[in-house]
Amino acid sequence: MLIDVFSLFPETMEPYLTSSILGKAQEAGLLRVQLHNIRDYTTDRHHTTDDEPYGGGGGMVMKPEPIFSAVESVLGEDLNTIPLVMLTPQGEVFDQAKAARLSEHERLAFLCGRYEGVDERVREFLVTEEISIGDYVLTGGELPAMVVIDALARQIPGVLGDADAAVKDSHAMGLLEYPHYTRPAEYRGWHVPDVLLSGNHANVDTWRKQEALRRTFFRRPDLLESLSLDAADKEFLKHLRESQPPRDQDQSAY
Repeated sequence: MLIDVFSLFPETMEPYLTSSILGKAQEAGLLRVQLHNIRDYTTDRHHTTDDEPYGGGGGMVMKPEPIFSAVESVLGEDLNTIPLVMLTPQGEVFDQAKAARLSEHERLAFLCGRYEGVDERVREFLVTEEISIGDYVLTGGELPAMVVIDALARQIPGVLGDADAAVKDSHAMGLLEYPHYTRPAEYRGWHVPDVLLSGNHANVDTWRKQEALRRTFFRRPDLLESLSLDAADKEFLKHLRESQPPRDQDQSAY
């Protein structure tokens, strides 16, 4: 997968994108991220990329000319076939389903906004999709872009050491992930659940499924509403509901 990122501060992204799993993915040729500085596509000696908004108001707005020039120069003849995703609080909230869908593209481009935002003509005539990573405002689109790229990279075959790791991630199957334990089996009097030490893979699988259901039930019950559950799952959830203390009791443990 090839990803082009257009930003006013691409240097802020490079350390993360070249480290750990993302760095190894690029070294292995599974992922390639190209960072482009929008300032390089300005035409004045001050490299101006923003200006005051028409109609007044505080803040500055990113100018359309450098953005269009950067995107058109880099994407060239493929401009109309490559999705250009802008990271903005006004976009659709990013989730695992969007990560899976976007990972199907061989090439993607991301535009990182700054200041009060971008000239609306960029939205209307250049950007193909807008994505938000949550209902809050950040200084720029660079952090959201890295979040999305990280999530996409995990979907690429060969990027993760365990071929099934991405499928087991929280949200990948609609549930939060089950608890994990590693050595030592006992630490400060806290023990790893016996079932994980039993060697019985069927029992381990059952425990993990139930713990994923339990964690989702207490932390994100909204996720269960659209999930297809079998009879055993429904029975386990019924047990969880019936075992809850009355609403007027302290439920801080959950």
